[in-house]
Amino acid sequence: MAEPMYRMIAQDLLEKIQSGTVRPGEQLPTELELRDSYSASRNTVRDAVKWLATRGVVETRPGQGTFATQRIEPFVSTLSADPETGLSGMEGAGWLSEVSGRGRAGMASAPRVEVRVAPRYIAERLHVAEGTQILTRQQERYIDRTAWSLQTTAYPMELVAQGATRLLMAEDIPEGTVAYLRDTLGLKQVGHRDRLLVRPPDENEVRFFKLPDDGRVSVVVVVRTGYRTSSEGLVPFRVTFTVFPADRNQFVINYGCVPGGEPPGPAEG
Repeated sequence: MAEPMYRMIAQDLLEKIQSGTVRPGEQLPTELELRDSYSASRNTVRDAVKWLATRGVVETRPGQGTFATQRIEPFVSTLSADPETGLSGMEGAGWLSEVSGRGRAGMASAPRVEVRVAPRYIAERLHVAEGTQILTRQQERYIDRTAWSLQTTAYPMELVAQGATRLLMAEDIPEGTVAYLRDTLGLKQVGHRDRLLVRPPDENEVRFFKLPDDGRVSVVVVVRTGYRTSSEGLVPFRVTFTVFPADRNQFVINYGCVPGGEPPGPAEG
């Protein structure tokens, strides 16, 4: 069966983009120019552009035209903890170390600290009543000056009352909050549970990550709940939500005996 005309046009444009004939950020010919060039109808040209757009190859900007997208080299984060340091590539110093170790530049904003009432989805994870006051710390994170992830961690306010007052400061805690709570309160994290969610980005995430607003690029949310021991057994003391755009992030989870060093590069397909 002959390939549809729109697919032939899309494949030809894709080859031009991949070969560099059309460079990242460069505008494609107008719809009228494409119709004349391929002797095709308006609907056929629009279907070809839509096919490319749904694959993230081009983006259409209202009132401006269609442009080849800037290709972002994915970064591979290690979600499992390093057996020597106890840090994972998702959090704090572990994340910065993993980024710089691969010759890339990582940067995080100063934390935005808020005292707020706990919505149900946080209250359930922290084992507190819905509406209880909690503390959240949010940071925007960048790799090579490109927005890469958003991370928000929620803590029970009782940790501040017990003496962990640095949590209230809108400044980084270089050793990491887990180490700070251990040294300050003797609170030791003995384990954590990760849950991965995939969903369309919200308006704030579309704006921050500069994502298409049609939802074709999903975000991956890693929900990490940290546990400590108590007289009541294992209880949660923090929950971290890290939002990663799917177009620039991949993940590795190690288990058992695996080779050391850097994880494999970004996977294709």
